Amino acid sequence: MLLKMTAGLSGPDFSLSPGDEHEFDDAEAERLKEAGFAIDAEPKAPAKTKKGKADVVSTEGDGSGNSGAGNG
Repeated sequence: MLLKMTAGLSGPDFSLSPGDEHEFDDAEAERLKEAGFAIDAEPKAPAKTKKGKADVVSTEGDGSGNSGAGNG
């Protein structure tokens, strides 16, 4: 079970600081949560993707040059 530490905890296999996330077996996870050393880690949200129209750059003129529209 993935937990987020609320207190520091170290042992022969790890050294965790508050805010660190670590995978524990279920029995150890429950013990740490009950003692107030950890909380359930929130699942990592998938990266948001930009939705909507794509940014497109035209290779044609935009009318701002000498031969473009608007010069008259």
